[in-house]
Amino acid sequence: MSSSREKNKAVLIAGPTASGKSALALALAKAHGGLIINADSMQVYRDLRVLTARPTPEDEGAVPHRLYGHVDAAMNFSAGAWAADAGRALSEARAQNRLPILVGGSGLYFKALTRGLSAVPPIPLLVRQDVRARLQRDGVEALHAELMHRDPASAERLKARDKARVARALEVVEATGRSLTDWHREGSPPLLPAGTFTAVFLAPERDQLYARIDRRFDAMLGAGALDEVAALASRNLDPLLPALKAHGVPALIRHLAGEITLEQAAVTGRADTRHYAKRQFTWFRHQLPEFEWVSPAQAPVRLDRTAAT
Repeated sequence: MSSSREKNKAVLIAGPTASGKSALALALAKAHGGLIINADSMQVYRDLRVLTARPTPEDEGAVPHRLYGHVDAAMNFSAGAWAADAGRALSEARAQNRLPILVGGSGLYFKALTRGLSAVPPIPLLVRQDVRARLQRDGVEALHAELMHRDPASAERLKARDKARVARALEVVEATGRSLTDWHREGSPPLLPAGTFTAVFLAPERDQLYARIDRRFDAMLGAGALDEVAALASRNLDPLLPALKAHGVPALIRHLAGEITLEQAAVTGRADTRHYAKRQFTWFRHQLPEFEWVSPAQAPVRLDRTAAT
């Protein structure tokens, strides 16, 4: 391992789901003494190893991995909480003279990493519970109408039926007396300023990617994803929690409740995952143009060259 490792840039590997990010990060870490840090908002949850395609225990044992499966599904884990954990993992990598490799598909996590975060404080549990109870009782349209009076800028920006984001915006104004727009004007500096990282976005051919998504979803079902979702459903958690909205979870819960067949749930899960991949392409193209788009075949050579310098 190079004695000048602390001078090396961090490596950021993003891309759509099922594009081969984890395998690339593992190979890079083995070759260059890396520490892999998760930047996927679903792989943080310990309840969903199979359905979120977390690295296997064998892969996690081969090189150091951080921020995988360290959060309970009952938590509404935020980008701010992830950034705090990522900062500690980056410090650990540097202290151990290891190459930090951040890998995942969550654009907001990478944006927090490279652009900084807004300064929204934690929302008290009682406020969150009250807003969620009103959402269940009155419906999202009523909450959106209330938000239009209290935070019109956020209300106009959000879709009227986006339950999670409407509830979040209302929670913020309820708890702080200030709008999300106000809070977004203030924030913390990036953990990795420009010039301290190399960032790539894996961009496979769309048809090949979608076929791989379909095959992987079916493989997950064969590997125990349904049992995993059954265990999660048995906890009777708030359906608006992020873990309960992971791709495939809502449809498989409907199957377990006897509402649809397993094949219907699989069709929905595969389609939801493909749609998510489309959104990832769009989001990174517009929000994080500093990421270099490369094919999965080109990426190893590109990153090996970076890591070796």
